[in-house]
Amino acid sequence: QVHVVESGGGLVQAGGSLRLSCAASGSTFSEDTMGWYRQAPGKQRELVALITRGGSTSYAISVKGRFTISRDNAKNTVSLQMNSLKPEDTAVYYCTARPYGGPDYWGQGTQVSVSS
Repeated sequence: QVHVVESGGGLVQAGGSLRLSCAASGSTFSEDTMGWYRQAPGKQRELVALITRGGSTSYAISVKGRFTISRDNAKNTVSLQMNSLKPEDTAVYYCTARPYGGPDYWGQGTQVSVSS
């Protein structure tokens, strides 16, 4: 099985920045598509950003231009740099790993809270 662990969540003021990190073990990391999802109370789970094994990225319209996903295959990590945070970004953020040809594996989640 693949084990996914997120870190870096916290409480910040609107307009601030936060960087989330994720590590995946038990897989061939360089072959994994990595992603970040978020879910706020009473809201559907939302795909925030993806990065493929080749480094191609995609973003939700709501975060495009503010968030950046990146990966470091040498360290087996993926990061989400979040700038210009808004209260509506408040959610539990989950890291996902999809090994080539396999299912998604989910981390425990990390809370991001943005105050007005």
